[in-house]
Amino acid sequence: MQSPLTALADMARQAGSILKDRFHKDNAVYFKGDIDIVTEADRLSEEYLVSTITSRFPKHDILTEERILESKGSDYRWIIDPLDGTTNYSHHFPVFCVSLALEERGIVIAAAVYDPLRDELFTAERGRGASLNGRAIAVSRTADLSRALLATGFPYDIRTNPNNNINYFNVLALKVQAIRRAGSAALDLAYIAAGRFDGFWELRLRPWDTAAGWLLVEEAGGKTSDLNGKTFFINAPGMVASNGVLHNDILKIIDDINPLDDRLLTNQKG
Repeated sequence: MQSPLTALADMARQAGSILKDRFHKDNAVYFKGDIDIVTEADRLSEEYLVSTITSRFPKHDILTEERILESKGSDYRWIIDPLDGTTNYSHHFPVFCVSLALEERGIVIAAAVYDPLRDELFTAERGRGASLNGRAIAVSRTADLSRALLATGFPYDIRTNPNNNINYFNVLALKVQAIRRAGSAALDLAYIAAGRFDGFWELRLRPWDTAAGWLLVEEAGGKTSDLNGKTFFINAPGMVASNGVLHNDILKIIDDINPLDDRLLTNQKG
């Protein structure tokens, strides 16, 4: 039987190939909200992933962004985002990926994030480190927040929910070297694991946004938490991830801006 990590890597590459082949073509776009969309490429990638997992691992559960699948009560659950960065993709902006993670009894044990345009495959296996195209990676050593490059994103209800991350962005932008808002949380987290970003924060993410990147960061020597500094869990209403050295500095600024009430964060990102 194929190892979980090998299966994840193979499926991520195949799904990524589907996205790459359609990237410069016209893809039908469907609106789930004012700015929340799904494309035909999302659906084709997801159909491939769901059918492949169902065929190879018929007893396993699957959690995916675009459809509800009946739970089988398995110890194993695949968490998949067939296209993270859909808005980018629909505008032919070349920042998107496939994100896959496997849980065993609620613990993420393997992860893959694949950027098909750059042919970069980020993988991690619990207790065995993280890698990029087979080579070990590690978080940055940046220790001065004023020299840090951070990443973030904004929730899909930014127009209607006043707790929309703009306040945190405005303050942190003056405290760090720069902030990037690239549009793919999974890639942001993979880039922290690879030492390209020093820190990340975001509100109202969903399990398919964070499951793979969460393991990548921790296996690369980084740190994760919710926005209150508590232990991160897959349904947490917000996330901070970093190289570890800067983690408390980021959390302190967030708390100084607006001490967080978890109830304000529970309208999760779609």
